[in-house]
Amino acid sequence: MIERSITGKRVLVTGCAGFIGSNLCEDLLKHDNEVVGLDNFETGFERNITPFKENSRFQFIQGDIRNLEDCKRACDGAEIVLHQAALGSVPRSINDPINSNKTNIDGFLNMLVAARDHKIKRFVYASSSSVYGDEKRLPKVEAKIGKALSPYAVTKSVNEQYAHVFGDLFGLETVGLRYFNVFGKHQSPNGAYAAAIPKFIERLIRLQSPTIHGDGTQSRDFTYIANVVQANNVAAISTNPTAVNEVYNVATGVSTNLNELIDILKEALGAFDSNILNIEPEHGPERVGDVRHSLASIVKAETMLGYKPTHTLEQGLNEAISWYWNDLR
Repeated sequence: MIERSITGKRVLVTGCAGFIGSNLCEDLLKHDNEVVGLDNFETGFERNITPFKENSRFQFIQGDIRNLEDCKRACDGAEIVLHQAALGSVPRSINDPINSNKTNIDGFLNMLVAARDHKIKRFVYASSSSVYGDEKRLPKVEAKIGKALSPYAVTKSVNEQYAHVFGDLFGLETVGLRYFNVFGKHQSPNGAYAAAIPKFIERLIRLQSPTIHGDGTQSRDFTYIANVVQANNVAAISTNPTAVNEVYNVATGVSTNLNELIDILKEALGAFDSNILNIEPEHGPERVGDVRHSLASIVKAETMLGYKPTHTLEQGLNEAISWYWNDLR
């Protein structure tokens, strides 16, 4: 049987108190790893890592990837880095491009330097479907990207270029994962830059109309967190020599528009409260910088990494909704 989980390693997770980072920490600790978590709590939450602090195999460092010394301290002794720390959100980057650049580019470069200097065996990092920009062909394939539509997209594209250069110049084994609209437990519905699914779920639970930006026909390849955790694992342990210093789509290969998404959420949440079935969404203006349609080809990740999604959108939503119902009420 092919091993599909990181096991018995010392792993650094940056952005450990965030949505994806905390899910990675939970999985790593279940598989007998020593986990070092680095976070500055700018967008992460202490409650996400509170359960891990009682585990002797978890070490938390409160630090900032914009500080090279923090990065070096966190990399010391680690074998694998799962780099998730970033300032996410297209709208945030449009409103504040300078801080997005400082965290997502300067911070990323700091992490690459620290990983190189501490001889990290594998550096897996979060990229984004936003790098496809105005490339209209569907499904999105890794070799075909378009013009960036936001500062956030620029930062992720630069990350991929830096990772490639560090692989060529210094032999650092990097793997980039282009996430497509990830959702699941620990994803906050609060704040101006919250993602669509948790915001929709919160509004429906509170018997309020969710707001769709645009007419709702824009589509996304929504990806459950368990698929992302799996992708990080297989990227970190792959023994395929041609799999490193590459980027991969992490998605399901199925696209759903926002109107359809609302209907799926209403049906799932209606099992908890039938009043939710009667709620209709409101429509607001389209958001600047948003890609109209997003659908991934996952052939490259399946072929080279052995990635295979375990959860469809509906399966992931059923798990996520149970967590949100208990967390928000």
